[in-house]
Amino acid sequence: MSSKENSPEKPWQGFYGPNLGVVIELYEQYTEDPNSVDEETRAHFEKWGPPSLEESVSFTKDRVNQEIGSDMINAVVGAVKLADFIRAKGHLASDIQPIWKTHKNDDLISYERFNVTEEQLKNVPVDYICPQAPSHVKNGLQAIEHLRNVYSKTMACEFGHVQDETERKWLRDKVESGTFADALSTEEKRSLLERLTSVEGFEKFIHRTFVGQKRFSIEGVDSLVPMLDMAINEVRKEKTDHVMIGMAHRGRLNVLAHTLGKPFKAIFAEFLQAPNKLIAPSEGLGETYSGWTGDVKYHLGADRQIVDDERSETIVSLANNPSHLEFVSPIVEGYARAAQEDRSKRGEPTQDTRRAYSILIHGDAAFPGQGIVTETLNLSRLNGYQVGGSLHIIANNNIGYTTEAYDSRSTTYASDPAKGFEIPILHVNADDPEACVKAIQFAVEYRREFKKDFLVDLIGYRRFGHNEGDEPAVTQPELYTIIRKHPTARALYAEQLQAENVLTKDEVKKLDTDMYDYLLEEYNKVNADKAERNYELSPPDFIVDGLPKVKTNVEKDKLQSFNEQLLDWPESFNPNEKLKKILQRRANAFDGDGSVDWGLAEVLAFASIIHDGTPIRLSGQDTERGTFAHRHLVLHDRETNETYTPLQSFDDANASFAVYNSPLSEQACVGFEYGYNVFSKETLVLWEAQFGDFVNGAQVMFDQWVSAGRAKWGQKSGLVVLLPHGYEGAGPEHSSGRVERFLNSAAENNWTIANCTSAAQYFHILRRQAKILQKNTVRPLIIMTPKSLLRNQNIASTTVEFADGEFKPILEEPILGKDRQAVKRIILTSGKLAIELQDHIKKHDEDWSWLHIIRVEELYPFPRRAIRELLKEFPNLEEVKWVQEEPKNMGAWSFMEPRILEILPKDVPLSYIGRTFRSSPAEGVSNAHKVEQKRIITESVTRKN
Repeated sequence: MSSKENSPEKPWQGFYGPNLGVVIELYEQYTEDPNSVDEETRAHFEKWGPPSLEESVSFTKDRVNQEIGSDMINAVVGAVKLADFIRAKGHLASDIQPIWKTHKNDDLISYERFNVTEEQLKNVPVDYICPQAPSHVKNGLQAIEHLRNVYSKTMACEFGHVQDETERKWLRDKVESGTFADALSTEEKRSLLERLTSVEGFEKFIHRTFVGQKRFSIEGVDSLVPMLDMAINEVRKEKTDHVMIGMAHRGRLNVLAHTLGKPFKAIFAEFLQAPNKLIAPSEGLGETYSGWTGDVKYHLGADRQIVDDERSETIVSLANNPSHLEFVSPIVEGYARAAQEDRSKRGEPTQDTRRAYSILIHGDAAFPGQGIVTETLNLSRLNGYQVGGSLHIIANNNIGYTTEAYDSRSTTYASDPAKGFEIPILHVNADDPEACVKAIQFAVEYRREFKKDFLVDLIGYRRFGHNEGDEPAVTQPELYTIIRKHPTARALYAEQLQAENVLTKDEVKKLDTDMYDYLLEEYNKVNADKAERNYELSPPDFIVDGLPKVKTNVEKDKLQSFNEQLLDWPESFNPNEKLKKILQRRANAFDGDGSVDWGLAEVLAFASIIHDGTPIRLSGQDTERGTFAHRHLVLHDRETNETYTPLQSFDDANASFAVYNSPLSEQACVGFEYGYNVFSKETLVLWEAQFGDFVNGAQVMFDQWVSAGRAKWGQKSGLVVLLPHGYEGAGPEHSSGRVERFLNSAAENNWTIANCTSAAQYFHILRRQAKILQKNTVRPLIIMTPKSLLRNQNIASTTVEFADGEFKPILEEPILGKDRQAVKRIILTSGKLAIELQDHIKKHDEDWSWLHIIRVEELYPFPRRAIRELLKEFPNLEEVKWVQEEPKNMGAWSFMEPRILEILPKDVPLSYIGRTFRSSPAEGVSNAHKVEQKRIITESVTRKN
């Protein structure tokens, strides 16, 4: 040991007895995990090394033996170790399982395991064990029992994975001081029992009245409803404007009835399929979502307006959610972020996290089992996606359909994936409703303090089968033998309150009978009307009629001004030299015969849109720069690495502009952007895939929400999806944006699908989308965007096309078709291949009068009238060919064939040119790609004999 370490200034020299024991214990903690001790103590250990009885107190050893003794030191060390073990592992010995009561580990936190006795503990000072203990805790034994009570009863804590010392100390202090929640008053206890009685009564009434019908009962986690009550009440203290809830179907009808205020008779009417006129909103219930095709009752959402005596208003929303369980999670977070932001001024939107609170209710099998949960948790602290903390509740039935926990997860708890994101976790027994509502108080206060996520694992059971037509005892006979004998949470709490003299047995019974009588009265109102329900499954006229005509051109002088402002960087800003030269070439775009390329057209579209007062949010993997380095919306100073975003600074902006590089996620990010757009209907929200085929990773979002949300729920969206698409020999994974999948779901004007071949077309379609955002006709826009064409001058546009033009659903090849009489073959094609055909024709000086090419820029809605009218102009037409670079079973061919056949002139045949049927989208070898591409082009422009 160095002389420095033997210095008399060693901080613990002179320590003895309990104090020395604490130092030794702290050092043991430090050697296992340096972050487990506070910063000052850690610094001492790093500087002075370990404490030693021989070295530290040699001059007082006799005093130690006489006054304290080694047994006392051992008792202190044992007590401290026991206390820390209770904090870390007390949850493993807790009473958090309502059904499997025998599955406990009491020996984990026994005195014997840590070599201490009750008598020894009585002599240990409370401060060594639990400095934050309440005043009634007088000695070490009481301190240990206090820790056992707060860490291993019906509420158990897991905070050890939280790395931030300030947070972890705050969490422990709150738990150990007992200040994390208020004690319930007598009136609050009565109210809680009334709520549980209503929750249970509703389920029992449906069970008896609609025998065998699916309802996905809440029974077993009934306390979920009062937990939501508590969450809403607590956040409303902060003047929160919106509470957004996402959940799957388990317990949804009960939440709709109690949390959202949906009338019981409205739910009964849905069971009875009774006339619409009976489904009237109650006081406070806002919109109940419905489209023209509809959805089952346990997928529907609703809004509820809560106004208190001070006229403070909060909108509580339950998001629509199909049977794809957890996929609603990022959508709800998107709602919340949109509700928190002010987008009315230029620059990045300003966020106030108090304005909205998101609550995500998960299933125990789904939380670890569905990757969308982890993707959503990963968003929680990212700049472009954080919402100041969400409340996660696992409605834990300890089963997934018929699959038990040991077959559905590889973790101890369903909640364990949250540990990787350092989210505090409370496990709470669903049979203890008071503990449940206190857990929510704790969660809301943590969010208020740290603006981070919190998780409550509500551990209960499922009283019936997965759906009420199931017989669960077929697969879980032992479990359901116990459950059928197990009293409900309401019954258990009623017994507790009777024992506490809060209510009498007769009062408890009256609550139950009053609830049944009320439900019966509501049911009779619906059941009395036997009229047939009129089902209208057609979209409304404003959907059928298509998009309105809107003006999208922008004066040249204005565009030139935008361009100059966007290139006017601060004098102190030093972008990459090479990039600076590339961007400054844009300054000449408006000179003489100058032209505007794709990248400049995009930034000018954005500039003009925010000038018009429409906010923009753009996100995706590498979107700030652009996968193909065409965008560069965010510039980086080459010396300081500071960033500068011209679209957030230019003078003519009248709304916000936000652009974010997303995490490596498609499913959660598309869901988030969809949710953001649904809430902020005035905002142009765009998501870009790194490559078009990456959209596969978000297939559920497109199938269930973006495509069908309007028809199922009446949920409007104007989301723009940018999918880089085109065959350039990059292999199967970087060629196709899978346009066929979008076309396969295209119906009822549910979205627009485009593949533009000019910068001006892209400019105008973006501006058109911005113009329709707040109209009834709004719909999502799917664009197959270019890759290699981004810098191809053949897709650049003159400034006149921006100043005087508009989006056109079809374009004629400008170098062909001059002599209408001579045209024998017309090629219909889309996207990059049209430009490659143009290149081929330009390179070959031949007589092309027999050939014409029509580019289909808007694939859906199919431009039937425009193509039909154009075809009439060619009286000697002999054949029409659809030409594509995708395989025959992919791309647009299958969609186009029947529609083109309907409008062809009589006796004019239609045929296909392109790749043959394939299981893989593209060749994996670039030379093979070139051979195929050349064949397609050659065959397309070779005149038949």
